[in-house]
Amino acid sequence: MFLLVAASLFGAQSVRAQVTLTSALDEPNVFALRHDSVKTVIVYDSKDAEVVKKSARLFADDIQRVTDKTVSVGTKPVENCVVVGTLGQNALIDRWASEGKLSDTDALRGAWECYTIQLLRDPQPGIKTALVVAGSDRRGAAYGLLSISELIGVSPWYWWADVPAAKKTEIILQVNKTTSKPPTVKYRGIFINDEDWGLANWAKNTFEPGVKIGPKTYEKVCELLLRLKANYLCPAMHGSSHPFNKFPENAEIANSYAIVMGSTHCEPLLFNNATEWDKKTMGDWNYATNSDTINSVLRKRVKDNGKYENVYTLALRGLHDAAMQGSANMDDRVRLMESALIDQRQILTDVLKKTLTDVPQAFFPYKEVLDVYSRGLKVPDDVTIVWADDNYGYMKRLSNPAEQKRPGRSGVYYHVSYLGKPHDYLWMGSTSPALMYEELRKAYDTTADRIWLLNVGDIKSCEFHLQLFIDMAWNINAFNYDNIANHHARWLAKNFNAESYRDYLNITSTFYRLAFSRKPELMGWGYEWNVDQSRHERVTDTEYSFSNYKEAEKRLADYDRIGKAADRLMNALPKEQQPAFFQLVYYPVRGAELMNRVHLNAQKNRIYARQGRAATNEIRDEVRKYYEELKTLTAIYNNQLGGKWNGMMSLRMGGPTTYHELPPTETVELLAEPAFGIQAEGEDVQLGTRSYNALPCFNPYLTRAYYVDVYNKSAQPLAWTLTTSAPWIVVSRNAGATATEDRIMVAIDWSKVPAGEENLLGTIEIAANNIKRQVLVSAFNPATPARAEIGGLYVEDNGCVSIPANGYARKTENGRIKMRAIHNLGYEDKCVQLGNPIQSMERPSNLKSPSLEYDFYTFHAGPVDVYTYALPTFPIFEDPNFAGHETTNVHTRFGICIDDGAILTPTSSSFEYAKDWYESVLRNCAIRKTTLYISKPGKHTLRVICGTPGIVLQKFVIDLGGMKRSYMGPPSTRVPANE
Repeated sequence: MFLLVAASLFGAQSVRAQVTLTSALDEPNVFALRHDSVKTVIVYDSKDAEVVKKSARLFADDIQRVTDKTVSVGTKPVENCVVVGTLGQNALIDRWASEGKLSDTDALRGAWECYTIQLLRDPQPGIKTALVVAGSDRRGAAYGLLSISELIGVSPWYWWADVPAAKKTEIILQVNKTTSKPPTVKYRGIFINDEDWGLANWAKNTFEPGVKIGPKTYEKVCELLLRLKANYLCPAMHGSSHPFNKFPENAEIANSYAIVMGSTHCEPLLFNNATEWDKKTMGDWNYATNSDTINSVLRKRVKDNGKYENVYTLALRGLHDAAMQGSANMDDRVRLMESALIDQRQILTDVLKKTLTDVPQAFFPYKEVLDVYSRGLKVPDDVTIVWADDNYGYMKRLSNPAEQKRPGRSGVYYHVSYLGKPHDYLWMGSTSPALMYEELRKAYDTTADRIWLLNVGDIKSCEFHLQLFIDMAWNINAFNYDNIANHHARWLAKNFNAESYRDYLNITSTFYRLAFSRKPELMGWGYEWNVDQSRHERVTDTEYSFSNYKEAEKRLADYDRIGKAADRLMNALPKEQQPAFFQLVYYPVRGAELMNRVHLNAQKNRIYARQGRAATNEIRDEVRKYYEELKTLTAIYNNQLGGKWNGMMSLRMGGPTTYHELPPTETVELLAEPAFGIQAEGEDVQLGTRSYNALPCFNPYLTRAYYVDVYNKSAQPLAWTLTTSAPWIVVSRNAGATATEDRIMVAIDWSKVPAGEENLLGTIEIAANNIKRQVLVSAFNPATPARAEIGGLYVEDNGCVSIPANGYARKTENGRIKMRAIHNLGYEDKCVQLGNPIQSMERPSNLKSPSLEYDFYTFHAGPVDVYTYALPTFPIFEDPNFAGHETTNVHTRFGICIDDGAILTPTSSSFEYAKDWYESVLRNCAIRKTTLYISKPGKHTLRVICGTPGIVLQKFVIDLGGMKRSYMGPPSTRVPANE
């Protein structure tokens, strides 16, 4: 095993690992950390920072977790000791550095959160071997020591996710000198938010009874952050929890773990206006009319907390998450907010007695505040601008070229959990890691290296996302588009079983692909807060189709597959690992599976009820069974480990949601007389459109099979027989008996279909109870082109062509714009990004601009609708110096054309809270229709031209009139090559 993060899995340093576990004391450069033949003491200096002393005690505890043996902690060195300390605060370390025995200390001095780990032999009389962990500052020393904790097998999640340490009888380290580099982001941390349904409930009723998140909870939070190499915390601030500063010891605890305290976008200068502002005694939270009172409470907060390390948020919003009160005139708002920021900075100057450039300050242009900023609000250059995503993972704005020159630089406020329009997602962490990297990398590349803040909800269920976020903030350069999709699986392999890595990769990649198209919390398909008479979500059918493209069935099959894999893996683990696996893998996977089963089968039940199917009531009962299983699964989560997490997990997470309730189902009274019906694949709208049943047309290029359902409508058993009109029609069965329904798969034996038959028609006849019904079977087998001629092309199939974005035939690049694939992202599980988003715009109407080309073949001509499926990203900034002719940089733009036809320039972006944005973020896809023209049947080329660099494409559908209703569009129509 390796210590440093680039050599391990978690993004620390891109250097060769220098500290490893070994088993022999006679190897070079070894240190017996715990061995029966050697007494080891962990030594710190009594004058050093509290976090150094605390980390020494934590480290001793970790050794005991691994070996069940204790080691001593103290201030007096012995023959074999671990010496941990801060340069300038530890006498032993300073002496050895001055004597040249401890090297590289000059480079360490003044660095931010760095450490060196070195093994010294006989550094002074009485000490034979010293493992020295020297930090450039207090956190650097703690990080270095706790990095060794990870090396010996203690996960940062040993308490928060109950990950056990693998037991060893002894711990021997092989140590070669190593010195870490500074983290790529200075302040890295979390915002505990929307804690009402989980963390606050659990803390109050289970962990620290009667206290709604207090010192006992924050001690565990701070330890976790320290172990993760995070250093920044914005505490819970909802009315369901006690304000952080209600308990003075909270700030003391944070300081003892060297955690920098902050506050979020609506909390100026560490003041929680949601729960600390008392309107009865303080008046209105209105800066226009009550600024003196507001400033007085802010001044007191800085006086009380100024002795600790803080990042001070400059802010003026309304109470909690509301817009600020006062005039609706934007210029008035700019003036009022500027006045508030000036006053808050004056408070910092007066109370802290420091130059403001030495005081970390943050400004969050979140929601409506971004509009005020864009209107001309002046933010002092030494203040860090913390850009926010749109609450759904897409960065709304980043620093433009002028802002990139600000000394305060910038940061990001990112969500993997959210309460708000158009729908909450608080239950389960399911944000795509690839999306996180794509968005956060471009933020970092535009100077967002000062503050990274993650809205992590209750922490629980977002454990991996917190780990990933901090890993990237610690060393963003350890990640790329080739390894980001594997990070979760590698993390699980480290925590559980390395031999199961491939299984973990299968589970995690499928989980994120499925959740990308629709998060589990969104399966009720409703909106929240969208109507005056009822704010509650109204559950409806989903847009996943049971009729077209086998879309719903494929989704359920994928969830079934990874659910069974999670079950198999958990049962194979030792019992001591199962609780952690349950929390980190099993509950998310099986919970998402059951949530999808509940809603999709409820949809199926309602469809069946309209058709009078005998299976309707059986499906209703299955929905209820799945729902009870989901409740049972959640109860197991809360009750495992003697009820340690009781009250933490709840199906109901959020405001006016109803996705967590049993959805409506139907009950049918079956006919007494024998009766049956049939439904062919692709038949979703029958009444009033046609009076016959027909399958989609078959062609020899894709060799697909389609289904016909024979369903009973009677209380009596149904016996049926099937005959075909031609030998080229192949069916999976010719007879059956069922109380509910049977599915027959239909294919074509192309060896029996004459070439050149373009309108071949046959039938399937199904007979039961002296009633006969027919299904039309169409086959299209043109003489040309031969299948081999168009291998690798995308062919028109039933009136449409479907092309995954990564399936391009050719690409044109230049020195600035390089096309890159992003794995495990998008509906097709691989996207293409049109260049690096930090590059300047290209001309999307210029055929010489970088582009992608896709070859396809059609049997029709004329106008076609081309649907582009893209990520709903925003332009990273609106350049105020942009002066294009008949163009704009308010929206993203790309060019699209067929052959040498007209180039049109759609966008992938929208305005936040517009209807289009609602739909796009819920489905993680902006679908744009462009009408183009095909001059004649045959081979053609779809060209997509870069305009705004960084646009991420998922797929294209060319609709010649046959595209069926579905959620994600038809599957790829690529003709296999070389067959």
